[in-house]
Amino acid sequence: MYIPLIFLPLAGFCITGLFGRAIGPKGAAIVTTSCLVISLFLSFFAFYEVGLMGSPVYIQLATWVSSEVLLINWGFLFDSLTVVMCVVVTFISSLVHLYSIEYMSHDPHLPRFVSYLSLFTFFMLILVTADNFIQMFLGWEGVGLCSYLLINFWFSRVQANKAAIKAMIMNRIGDFCLVIGILILFVNFKSVDYATIAVLAPFFKSQTINFLNMDFDILSLVCIFLFLGAVGKSAQLGLHTWLPDAMEGPTPVSALIHAATMVTAGVFLIVRTSFLYEHAPHILEFITILGACTAFFASTVGLLQNDLKRVIAYSTCSQLGYMVFSCGLSDYAVGVFFHLSNHAFFKALLFLGAGAVIHAVNDEQDMRKMGGLKNLIPFTYSTMTIGSLALIGFPFLAGFYSKDMILELSYGKFTSFSHFSYFLGTFGAFLTAFYSTRLVCLTFLVKPNGYKPVIGFAKETFSNISLALCFLTIPSIFVGFYTKDMIVGVGSDFFGAAIYNSPQMLHVFDAEFIEFFYKILPVTLSLLGASLSFFLYNFQSHILFIAKTSVLGRKVYTFLNKKWFFDKIYNECFGQFFFKFGYSMSYKNIDRGTFEIIGPTGLSSVVLKTAHQLHKAQTGSLYHYTLVILTTIALILCLRQFWVVFTNILDYRNLVLIIVAAFFLTNSK
Repeated sequence: MYIPLIFLPLAGFCITGLFGRAIGPKGAAIVTTSCLVISLFLSFFAFYEVGLMGSPVYIQLATWVSSEVLLINWGFLFDSLTVVMCVVVTFISSLVHLYSIEYMSHDPHLPRFVSYLSLFTFFMLILVTADNFIQMFLGWEGVGLCSYLLINFWFSRVQANKAAIKAMIMNRIGDFCLVIGILILFVNFKSVDYATIAVLAPFFKSQTINFLNMDFDILSLVCIFLFLGAVGKSAQLGLHTWLPDAMEGPTPVSALIHAATMVTAGVFLIVRTSFLYEHAPHILEFITILGACTAFFASTVGLLQNDLKRVIAYSTCSQLGYMVFSCGLSDYAVGVFFHLSNHAFFKALLFLGAGAVIHAVNDEQDMRKMGGLKNLIPFTYSTMTIGSLALIGFPFLAGFYSKDMILELSYGKFTSFSHFSYFLGTFGAFLTAFYSTRLVCLTFLVKPNGYKPVIGFAKETFSNISLALCFLTIPSIFVGFYTKDMIVGVGSDFFGAAIYNSPQMLHVFDAEFIEFFYKILPVTLSLLGASLSFFLYNFQSHILFIAKTSVLGRKVYTFLNKKWFFDKIYNECFGQFFFKFGYSMSYKNIDRGTFEIIGPTGLSSVVLKTAHQLHKAQTGSLYHYTLVILTTIALILCLRQFWVVFTNILDYRNLVLIIVAAFFLTNSK
């Protein structure tokens, strides 16, 4: 049951990739979707056995690498952490496959598309089920490769090429840090297995290592490098710029990347290695600050974006910030796997709903050219509204339980870092509510602003797209309510040994006794932001126009619409520098200059000239050869005698003094 769960998506990829032309688009869609649906049912069985019945499963297939100390096995670890991720990944992937059958039906390369989706799912399952860092890294790199292939699926589009290359480069920065962290672990722990490292970690709490000629605490150094790897994959502040640009790919790709696979891999890594982070409290503080800043930053940028998919993309970045800073506060179960699973459902609903809207209005993505779609596509309007309400944390929907619990726990820890994250997260919740409601208003509620041939003929068909949206709507409403007590209830032992929490870090009981004002503040601000946005965009839009056209408003609008100028800074300070260095210095001076002079061109010319001179020296006269031999012998003897005399008279200190004296004498003139 467990092995087919992982390898069925790979089988779908192989069949579709190798025989896609033979079985055709319809056959490819049936094969890949069937494999994913079977994996989904197997995930439900695994969840029942492992998660509900408390029976973790460990499977060792074969030896992968055996080289003296280094031993890596093909092993799969199914604990409660893994089975939750398996259910989420296979559920979202199955619905994305089902959705893609209709959404991409006009594309002649549908078999290639669904094969990439299946490969993506396979690598994500490898990542979450691995029992060691190397196998995890295989899945980690696999999802990065598949994201490049899927973002660049329409490879004839220049923007898709640029977005895919950007995603690859930004992720390579994080991956390089992750490799360094794994290597440091192996050098010191002599193992890459999770279990072995978890057992040995307490013995390394006070040990240091010399890195870059400086002494660092081993666990802190490993944790910071592992976290930098997670920063790239989970698009935290600094390496976040690839995530919004990934919207250039087809909409099902956006749903798969943002909801349950690639971007959650970094958060999963932090939780999986909680046995290391709990021994590095200063790194947890850094994680808290960066996650809170990411949540706030992304919510401010999403406020004034006009592309439908980019608004949802920045909301993903913001929600990832919530997950990361909850990790920094040691609330792994609450902030990550409760919010991660809830977020996966309503974020997939939002993206697939956005795809249905774009499909209906002839591929238009600018919200300013929509409006009035409520009566034309009512089912999509209903699902998008439910997804947006779940995102803003509307009471009793999925996001309400997880987001509010994250903020309650952050305030309940009563440290300066936790209160910093609480207030930034609370204000970010207000902004999230504002731009989520803005999205619904501009798309569905305001007067039509688009072209008549586009808006007038918008309609929806009840087929695979509507079916996928319907299946996602149900968990977006109910999953938070029905799973809260089981997964994160006070005293719940659902995750057991899968997540390690230091006894000094536990504060779940403290959060139960915080003041009522701070408990109710996030949901109050969310409702206030949603109401304010609804009122302004539907009834008082002239106020927004006046604010936007004022002197200060133009500056604020430009700053936020341009995403805090991160792209401009990266392009001008880093991109242009490396382009100029790569051409002017590296290519012209080093490759074509130094290397060619010293290397093949220069070496060949020197050899030819030397050979020509030697050829001229071959006069055939004996006295010429005798003269050359005697001169060479005399020169060698002179050099030897010169070296013997001067080494006896002078040592290196006298030589230094002579050079310094000569330097001063020269300058004195």
